[in-house]
Amino acid sequence: MKKFILDLTVSENLRVHTNYALLKLTSAETLPEMLPGQFAELRVDGSPTTYLRRPISINYVDRTRNEVWFLIQTIGDGTHQLAATPVGGIINAVLPLGSGFSIPENKAAKALLIGGGVGTAPMLYLGEQMAKNGITPTFLLGARTGDDLLELEEFAKYGQIYTTTEDGSHGEKGYVTQHSLLENQKFDFIYTCGPKPMMMAVAKYAHSQGVECEVSLENTMACGIGACLCCVEETKEGNLCVCKEGPVFNIKRLLWHS
Repeated sequence: MKKFILDLTVSENLRVHTNYALLKLTSAETLPEMLPGQFAELRVDGSPTTYLRRPISINYVDRTRNEVWFLIQTIGDGTHQLAATPVGGIINAVLPLGSGFSIPENKAAKALLIGGGVGTAPMLYLGEQMAKNGITPTFLLGARTGDDLLELEEFAKYGQIYTTTEDGSHGEKGYVTQHSLLENQKFDFIYTCGPKPMMMAVAKYAHSQGVECEVSLENTMACGIGACLCCVEETKEGNLCVCKEGPVFNIKRLLWHS
């Protein structure tokens, strides 16, 4: 898929949480095609300590408003600077990068989308694209507290939502892999993004059930085009750059259950 370097304008900057900002960016030109699971490398301007772009998952694409959304978790100087970009400000982006999730061809397929923390971000666009293709997804979202569960109203537009929180303040108490949903329902496909231990636990469950499973890895990605080798993951096919060969992988390609 062709990549673009674009100056995008901030149309909205929503502080959805103390540690998260939802940036909605637009362009004078029609935004290019983007697949759920792909990401962008965003340039950080105005920070004397940040020299590299930041890889951010594509949260959603609103074609009616010609907007692409990015959910920014503020961790260091770079993400704080991005999150502080005002409406009307410009963010230079390289996109779309990497591979996307596959969407089942069978409209009767039961798909479970599992997100943890900021890893819920790509699940929204994936769920919207599934709904667009006639599949009603089920979402299982996990966080530390109820306040950390983001965009629930957006997710509810496309499917049923189940949640877990570590403190029990929303949904079931515990981790996503402990949710009763996994005991009570069977799925044909599972998709997940979040902390690696969570994804490995989800992959272990899917493997044990014989369910097709795709994971979106969050290895450190400095360049986004496979040049710097920061994001290499050892797989059954050898060492692969997550930014170029992924970030989405079917678990059959990984060494997690070999």
